[in-house]
Order: sequence, then structure tokens, then C-alpha cells
Amino acid sequence: MGIVAGLDSSPEFTRIVVCDTDTGAVLRQGYAPHPVEGRPSDIDPQAWLLSLGEAAGGGLLEGVQAIGVSAQQNALVPLDAQGNTVRPALVGGDKRAQVAAADLVDALGGREAWAQAVGCVPQAAQSVTKLRWLAKNEPENAQRTAVLLQAHDWLVWQLLGRPLRRTTDRGGASGTGYWSAATGAWRPDLVELALGHQAVLPEVIGPSEAAGTTPEGLLISAGTGETMAAAFGLGLGLGDVVVSLGASGSVMAVHPEALADQSGMITSLADATGMYLPVVTTLNAVRALRGTAELLGLPDLESLSDLAMKSTPGAHGLVLLPYLEGERTPNLPHTAGTLAGLRRESMKPEHLARAAFEGMLCGLADALDVLRGRGVEVRRIFLLGAAAELPAVQASAPSLFGAQVVVPQPADYAAIGAARQAAWALGVSQGALDPRTPPAWQGAAAQVLEPGEELAVGQAVRQQFTAVREQTHPGAFRP
Repeated sequence: MGIVAGLDSSPEFTRIVVCDTDTGAVLRQGYAPHPVEGRPSDIDPQAWLLSLGEAAGGGLLEGVQAIGVSAQQNALVPLDAQGNTVRPALVGGDKRAQVAAADLVDALGGREAWAQAVGCVPQAAQSVTKLRWLAKNEPENAQRTAVLLQAHDWLVWQLLGRPLRRTTDRGGASGTGYWSAATGAWRPDLVELALGHQAVLPEVIGPSEAAGTTPEGLLISAGTGETMAAAFGLGLGLGDVVVSLGASGSVMAVHPEALADQSGMITSLADATGMYLPVVTTLNAVRALRGTAELLGLPDLESLSDLAMKSTPGAHGLVLLPYLEGERTPNLPHTAGTLAGLRRESMKPEHLARAAFEGMLCGLADALDVLRGRGVEVRRIFLLGAAAELPAVQASAPSLFGAQVVVPQPADYAAIGAARQAAWALGVSQGALDPRTPPAWQGAAAQVLEPGEELAVGQAVRQQFTAVREQTHPGAFRP
């Protein structure tokens, strides 16, 4: 069919990949940082356009027929009635909105009410919570706010020349806190609850639909959030789970229906294909490893991994509950970490290093059990993040998770997913592709790890972790 481009506007940079529409092969790439210092919580969206223009320089988009846009999630762009930004975009996990999140939970009648309404409980990062913060702290800006967009919505709208029609996709909409993944509809009453008045919301279009065509004839697809684009770029399907190792951790699966979880542990998102992405988050992942490395006087995580490999599974009975920043799964916001099993023979640096890796992975395995307990199929687990390359992670993850573990080679999966979406929309517009079936691009190259004979050992380690957790926090975790 031709060539398409996918761009990913992350919190810090823009990456663009140009791909063959039939195979998904990356033909050329572009990159540019955002022209802002650090990671402030208020960003002028024009910075995203400047970065996009720089990344696309040098004729990168020559011959491209369609573009897909992926962008950072949890970025709220409030516009006035004329389409101008009311204030800089509110981006990221803005801690300023934590009180607002608690206010919203109470205002609707509790966590269960929110789970039933939109499939998630308000969190500081979500758009609905930022609207509440805006209403409480910047009432004049809140009153001027007439239109609500997210980062990828705003970029698509700009690429199309700011038309009267504004669009989004179901994936991005599902992260706002005022769109229901179960019903596929906006909840304008929740916007009013948060902001104090109604606002115009973009039209939610289907996964293979085009948002529009530029005057030059360039097709722009629906766009989506980074998480949904990365899942599409990886080629995830039913039975696939992504475990993401950042400072905090997340476990996300592909599922055929939206999950409403009254406990609030599951955030029910929609994906970029028509399926769903239930997500369970832990507050402590790599931050627990970094804390252990600092305690042991080690310079980096590679050194911590090397030390951990000198120990054996179970760390000679040493168990670390890595709840260093409180925890969300289980819901223990004010707790601290616990180190158990201290004996003379276990009080060695290598055993503490091993316990840190096992504790982090057991915490993520608990999150995985939440999804399993709701009937989510777990066939293979994609392990993402720089820490996924560490030998101590790869040695323990398959047996602790009880499933095949796939470690994809590093790539710009969000940008690739955006390009795949563009190829789909282009193919549908040309009558060459079914609107229900995305193009069959080659999956990500990856290293595959099997649980093998170590499965029983891993399950014994998990049982030990569970015993300490239940003794320390009885009844706190019910997957």
C-alpha cells in the first residue's frame, strides 16, 4: 500500500518512525527532545508541536500517506470557546491533585460508585481529578474552560488545521475518569461534578477510523495514548500480559470485556483495537531495587543484580515486602516496607539483594493474581523496562509469575503502534483492509524465558512472601 508514519509525543521527547504499510518494517526514524527543562507539571502544548517539527525535519515524512499519533497519557489540555489554551496543559502524575482525588471519591459516594461508573477510582494523574483541582485552585481558568482535550487529541486537531470537529479514540478516553469503558460513553455529569459546569468533549471514533485528512491529502488516524499504542506496537492479543518495571510497576492484560472492580485495584482501560486493557498498579518496583542498592553502597542496578545472583532462590529465608512508598496493591497507602527472616546465615549482602528482586517480583505477581482472579487469561508475560534486562530479574520472573516471560528487544513500540494504526486507517479508506482487523505486522523480536523445572521453587518463594505479607498485614490483600 505504501508508507505511513507513527509519532510518539512522550513527556520528554518526540519520536517518529516511518514504516512499510504491509510489513511494519521501520524505514527511517526521527527524534527531538521537547524544548522544556526537567519534567514540570504545567507544559505549553506548543512545545509538543515544536518538538514534532524538529523530529520530522530533513524530509523524514516524504512520501508518507498517513500519520498516527501517540502521546503521553494523563495530559489535560483545557481550551476556551475559541479553541485557545486556557492555561498550560496539566501533565503527568500531578501530586497537587491528590486531595482533589479524595474529594471526588467522596462526592460520588465512594470507590465502588466510581468503579461502577467508569471502571476506575480517581487518581491524581487522571483528567477528572485535574479538573477538580482546577476548579478549587484556579476558579477563573476553570470557568473559562469550554473544551477538554488530551495530548494526542490536541496534536491530531493541530495537524488537521484545528477543524470544528474534534476527535479522540476509546483508548485515550478511557483514561480520563469521565468515560465508561463498559458502556463506551462519556459521563458529562462527572465532568460537571469535577469542573463545576459542562464542557465540550471530543467525538470518540473507532480504532480504524480516520480523524480527518489534511488539505495536502495526508490521512490522520484516530490517535491514542502511549500505553495503548505500545500494546498495539507489540502486537499483544488475548492471553498476553505486560508487566512494566518503572519506579512503580504495572500489570496490564488484553481482555475481551471491561472489568468493573469495586475494590479499585483494577483500572479498566480500552485499547486501540476494540478490546480492553485492565491494569493493576503497584507503587513499588524499581524504586525498591534502587533503595536496596543505595543501602548496600552499590553504584547501580547492574551491580545489585550481580550480587543477587550470588544468592539462591528464597534468599536463605530473607523476605522483603517492598512497600517503601506505601502500596496500592494491596491498598496500604500509609505502610512501610518489611524485612523478615533475619537469621545469622541470611544476614549477608547477596541475600538482601536477592530478596529485593524477589520482593519486587512477588509484589507484581500479587497484581497479576488480581487479574487472574477476575478470569483474565495469562498465557505469556511481556516484561518491559530497563530492569527487564537484568539477569536477576530474568532468573526469577518466569517461576514467580508461573508463565512464559517475553523480553522484547528495545524499540519505539508506541510510535510503531501509532504507525500501525495509521496503516489500518489508510487501508480501510482504500478498501484494502477490514475495519475489524488490523494489519498483520510482524511481532516484536524478543527473548523468551520459560518457567521450566524452577516453577516449584518459584512458587515456594511466593508462598513465603505471602506468609510474611499475611502475618504483617492480615486480610489486606484479597485478589
